[in-house]
Amino acid sequence: MRDFFYRISSAMARFMYGRNGSDQLNMALLAAYLVLWVVQIFFGRVFAVRIALEAASVVLAAVVLFRCFSRNLAKRRAENARFLNWWRPVKNRLSGARQRRQDKDHKYFTCKTCKTICRVPAGKGKIEITCPKCGGKIIGKS
Repeated sequence: MRDFFYRISSAMARFMYGRNGSDQLNMALLAAYLVLWVVQIFFGRVFAVRIALEAASVVLAAVVLFRCFSRNLAKRRAENARFLNWWRPVKNRLSGARQRRQDKDHKYFTCKTCKTICRVPAGKGKIEITCPKCGGKIIGKS
């Protein structure tokens, strides 16, 4: 029995050799597929909505499988790099916002001209902050 599973795993490894497999873009597409699937469960009673959601789900599933089994590694890596160039700033902005919400010792202000986030100690009353990047003035209550 153990030999059987070893042979299956070896055959799968040989099949996937030289193929793209799963990367960050595939994981994001798979997550979008699962979200569509859940939305389809809740809003699938309306015929037109159900058909549109099913079509989008099938297209996403086909793209995920195509990218996973593709042998054109250069194109798949370029697609993944473009996705990561878009996703990393979004992810960093979201994680930074979460950290700023959890920080109770500081107050955060955003400069209106250059969009720099400035941190000052909380509880100091009404203050005027000079942006370290552009020199703009920010007036607010900390």
